[in-house]
Amino acid sequence: MAHISRGFRGRPRREVDPARVPPGQYVVNDFPVLSAGPTPRTPLGEWSFTIHGAVDDPVSWPWEEFESLPSETFTVDIHCVTKWSKLDTRWTGVSVDTLLEGVTTEAAYVSAWCDGGYTTNLALEDLAGGRAWVVYEYAGEPLEPEHGGPARLLVPHLYFWKSAKWIRGLTLTLEDEPGFWETAGYHNRGDPWREQRYWSD
Repeated sequence: MAHISRGFRGRPRREVDPARVPPGQYVVNDFPVLSAGPTPRTPLGEWSFTIHGAVDDPVSWPWEEFESLPSETFTVDIHCVTKWSKLDTRWTGVSVDTLLEGVTTEAAYVSAWCDGGYTTNLALEDLAGGRAWVVYEYAGEPLEPEHGGPARLLVPHLYFWKSAKWIRGLTLTLEDEPGFWETAGYHNRGDPWREQRYWSD
């Protein structure tokens, strides 16, 4: 059962452009925290990020090297499958495009894996072309553990469970391999604009 912690009040905001809000969503001012288990707290000295799997040469960065990679600060809207949306969220992190530079692969899919044992699957095309980042700051501050810190995947055009918290790496795969929530019945892709919440949607 998912843990729901501070910030989950479910109060809708009505003073926003409805064109920014996917069907079935309501806008919140706060930042709800939902997790499927306890919050991992990995010391930065033990943290690294790895890309491996169906690649010619795996790559890995310890925290200090990862933080010194070219980064971007950007603002996006995010949408949770539990029907809340938060607009104009500001993040800093490394584009997945940057991380994949020099990686040779024939893979079409990715499994994002995390501290705590969480995984989620994505098509590689959903992470490329400036559509996804590994972020480590939110609103100008280091990302808090309850929001996925020290780093989380951010894929804002998909439901937020695809933006895996506490991420440690990407496994590139030739075949699609459903992750934690996908094997529990959530949609394989999770497009909020098409309300792809569950396998039957």
